[in-house]
Amino acid sequence: MDLPVNPPVAPMLAKPVDAIPDGDYVFEPKWDGFRSIVFRDGDEVEIGSRNERPMTRYFPELVAAVLAELPPRCVIDGEIVVPDAAGRRLDFEALQLRIHPAASRVGLLAETTPAHFIAFDLLALGSEDLMERPFAERRALLSGALAKARSPIHLTLATTDRSVATGWFSQFEGAGLDGLIAKPASGGYEPDKRVMKKIKHERTADCVVAGYRVHKSGPDRIGSLLLGLYKPDGKLASIGVVGALPMEKRISLFKELQPLVTEFAGHPWDWGEQMAGQRTPRAAMASRWNADKDLSFIPLRPERVLEVRYDHMEGPRLRHTAQFVRWRPDREPRSCTYDQLEEPVSFNLAEILRGPASGNRASGEASGGAAEGSAGDSAGGGRG
Repeated sequence: MDLPVNPPVAPMLAKPVDAIPDGDYVFEPKWDGFRSIVFRDGDEVEIGSRNERPMTRYFPELVAAVLAELPPRCVIDGEIVVPDAAGRRLDFEALQLRIHPAASRVGLLAETTPAHFIAFDLLALGSEDLMERPFAERRALLSGALAKARSPIHLTLATTDRSVATGWFSQFEGAGLDGLIAKPASGGYEPDKRVMKKIKHERTADCVVAGYRVHKSGPDRIGSLLLGLYKPDGKLASIGVVGALPMEKRISLFKELQPLVTEFAGHPWDWGEQMAGQRTPRAAMASRWNADKDLSFIPLRPERVLEVRYDHMEGPRLRHTAQFVRWRPDREPRSCTYDQLEEPVSFNLAEILRGPASGNRASGEASGGAAEGSAGDSAGGGRG
């Protein structure tokens, strides 16, 4: 490639804040997908990931869309997402499954769970490097560059109105979005620097700890705690893990939990008790990312309750790794059910992708709007 900005480029990052900031910011919805920078130089296309590794081979349908819809020479920062089958919500789990080593499987998934690219920054256009230009200027140029772009290429909504952004924060969660991003309007593009701000949804839940995996650094420390919630039929469902812990905590938790170690016989997640299609830690002992990675676990008697912090649910499971808050000795494990979880109000993803050009202004004016016709065939239109 012979672009003014060539791969690899580390994306500009965001630091978490507790509230939507005041000041000279441009606000955007925070998409829950794979952060990607798209490079196009004529017939050459490369899709870089957050870790700067190419993801081009996994998304052939996006390569075709880039060639059809983006300017001949450009570098665009954005997010790869996959809508659910109905086109109403983001499906992060389906997106994860798109990373597959077999070319035949990649081709099949491109047809059955097609991805979309959400553009939100312009690093280069033609022969010009734009990274030192103010973001407000880059955004205007991006809007012009994508004025005629069609699905599955989309320009993200953006606004300078804090009240509009506040509405998006609560509404768009119902479509599976992750919160808000606040970008300094006058700031340049700074790779691998946390100059943006992100505001994410945050909730707590009381969960049963029913097992653990050991840490990669040694067998005497916790890698992750396995969390469960009871379903109406009385069965303990596996909902996710707590994994980000200081090393001292990993070691102390290992010692603390040894009296609860038990056998698989009689455990809620025993092999013999699995039903067809039931999701348990033992039902997925090989990682979707690495078939050789052992994800087996040590079963614990489900007697301890842990309060965790989380952002979203993806169906019956946590979308992301939860955070350790505190033990709840006052809670009875059987009282830890799905009923305690707060559900966001439903919101149609297709309306967000269509943007203000469709007449939907999502509780307010969106500066820069979405590209005209960018999702005219709906978010899930490519599924046939």
